[in-house]
Amino acid sequence: MTETANLGLPFIDGSQAQKHVTHNEALRILDDAIQITVLDSTLTVPPSLPVDGERHIVASGATGAWAGHGSSVATWETNAWRFLAPKAGWCVWSVADDALLVFGGSAWAPVTTAGGTFSSNNLPNVGINATVADSNLLTVHSNDALLNAIDTTDGGTGDVRLQLSKSAAANTSSVVFSDAFSGRAEFGLTGDDDFHLKVSADGTTWCDALRFDRTTGRVSFPAGGAREVLTANRTYYVRTDGSDSNDGLSNASSGAFLTIQKAINTTASLDISIYNVTIHVASGTYTGSVLVNGPFVGSGSVSIVGDTSTPSNVLISTTSAACITVQNGGSLSVGGFKFRTTTSGDGIDVTSNGTVTIVGAVEFGALASGSVHISAANGGKLFNIGGGNITVSGGAYAHIYAQQLGGVVYAGVTVTLSGVPAFSSFFAGANNMGFFRSAGVTYSGSAAGSRYFASTNSVTQTDGAGASALPGNSAGTTSSGGQYL
Repeated sequence: MTETANLGLPFIDGSQAQKHVTHNEALRILDDAIQITVLDSTLTVPPSLPVDGERHIVASGATGAWAGHGSSVATWETNAWRFLAPKAGWCVWSVADDALLVFGGSAWAPVTTAGGTFSSNNLPNVGINATVADSNLLTVHSNDALLNAIDTTDGGTGDVRLQLSKSAAANTSSVVFSDAFSGRAEFGLTGDDDFHLKVSADGTTWCDALRFDRTTGRVSFPAGGAREVLTANRTYYVRTDGSDSNDGLSNASSGAFLTIQKAINTTASLDISIYNVTIHVASGTYTGSVLVNGPFVGSGSVSIVGDTSTPSNVLISTTSAACITVQNGGSLSVGGFKFRTTTSGDGIDVTSNGTVTIVGAVEFGALASGSVHISAANGGKLFNIGGGNITVSGGAYAHIYAQQLGGVVYAGVTVTLSGVPAFSSFFAGANNMGFFRSAGVTYSGSAAGSRYFASTNSVTQTDGAGASALPGNSAGTTSSGGQYL
């Protein structure tokens, strides 16, 4: 054997003279064969003025000095062409073709179309027009990306879906939209299995803007926004051991609200639609006043309910404020409470076209000087039409005072006076076109003070029950067009 099997490099014989000749020949072959770059692959006629060292792939059908050397790599060297016969698998770079060519055993072809088998399984990473980062196993640097469904005519379904799957509910599966790689918006399953849409001003602090409940499909706005629309009746709970940071939806210290006002405010943020909201208030003393400052959204009713069997178990006791105020067209149903104030403040103050409906037994205790158990003014109305019996256990300026088109109606209930509560002005009165009507009411017990008052085109009406129908120990008075009927 006088030469190597693959490149045909000549061996140096041990007894050979002029060994350098053989050695130099081997170097020339190596220079021709290693890191091959050819100028082209399509010439059939040798160039007329070749430069020493330039290489070409001889095209099929070559003539002249290249005749009979098709597919060989021709190198111009020391004023002569040298030819290397390629073996299958040789690769060269063709400058003219701007491509890497591979010899398949009979012809040269670009690597991209030469065939062979390439496995796409278990690739460590893929970078398309980009360098892959360690944390991003797939990186695409492009202005556009297209996912096109395989049509049914090509064996597909015509559908296309992109699935992002996380390993556990507490993990995240999402799509992030960024500005210079700083996140600004994100949607997906972020930290649980509900669908979230988040936004960020700096890529660090994120705001949950939309949330879709995975079970009900209901949409909520954690950062505020559109109202939650009720799809069923809603119950909130208030307890003295609750917290206003709770959601109010369970009757436990860990779930109930601390104040009635928090429950009212939460209800005011809803669209109650056609459903009713009931606020259950547990036994105890509540010192915060309650304000309904306008109509609730929807046609359902809103009620606050304490202990309708023993109202004194649920005491609203305020200082310098009414226990309950309903105004500006607001509406509220009330039952199961005892009311008491100090310094100033009415028991129930319904004004400016507000409406209160009694839906369970209530008790009125002693109020601050000059205050009224029930005040209805400026179009405000209170109705107790068989809704619940009333206990009066403490005195006040008046039990009922209706004025400026305000009105109070008692019908079909029992009013029980405990002890002898004193009223410094009158038990029930109306002024400036206000009205009070007592129809089918049973009064039990005694009171100190004038029975009634009616002035300035107002009406106090007992449906003909007589001048002594209302509690008190002195006669009532009428003046300036006021009527007692």
